[in-house]
Amino acid sequence: MPAADFNLDGKVAIVTGASRGIGLSIATGLAEHGADVVLAARKPEPLEAAAESVAKTGRRVLALPTNVRRIEELEQLVTKSEAELGRVDILVNNAATNPSFGPVQDIDERAFDILMNTNVKSAHFLSNYVREAVLRHGQGGSIVNVSSVGGYAASDVIGGYSVSKAAIIMLTQVQAKSWGHDGIRVNCIAPGLVKTEFSRALWDNEKILKEATASAALRRIAQPDEMAGAVVYFASEASSFVTGQTLVLDGGRLL
Repeated sequence: MPAADFNLDGKVAIVTGASRGIGLSIATGLAEHGADVVLAARKPEPLEAAAESVAKTGRRVLALPTNVRRIEELEQLVTKSEAELGRVDILVNNAATNPSFGPVQDIDERAFDILMNTNVKSAHFLSNYVREAVLRHGQGGSIVNVSSVGGYAASDVIGGYSVSKAAIIMLTQVQAKSWGHDGIRVNCIAPGLVKTEFSRALWDNEKILKEATASAALRRIAQPDEMAGAVVYFASEASSFVTGQTLVLDGGRLL
């Protein structure tokens, strides 16, 4: 066995929010290291295009349209993944939304519910279903939650998003503490500003982009593919003694 084993052969991974951006890069990275991958996202057409892209790795790829705000669809996601690919070993809770840009007092009840249901509630319940799937095969598993530097540093323009991502960091720790005896490791990544459509309102704003790059040790923002390696690490045996941890991927902005 290699000293650092990143091999995911024989593993099946579910990635939410996988039709573009960070989710698509993560799904591709997992497949490149041997995992069969289930891609979940709300819109079928972009999801199918993403599945075609990931399939170029030669791994089995399953595209399952899923609205993560619907609990029954989360359960079906795991059930269908097991039925089609035989098992589930890895989950990446990447799906997220940010329906409000501006002062925190301007977030209405509907926007707040959408924010928390998408970013936090879905990760809780989908992780529960994946835990049950892992227990069925009894060989352990790995869950990787996607938070944000916004979970550490308060924002005056995406404050609700910051609250939800801080919750993900604690959810990671609680899951890790609760499920270690089940052979399930739970870790988290906290990306900084990444050049995706999801974050366009931030990096397309000259003032915000200048502040983000000037305060980062690497003096730039990230590309989506720069997030995948950390997830492969957490999903693989290379991190076999690591659980409950959040790795900040921000180019040194929080230093």
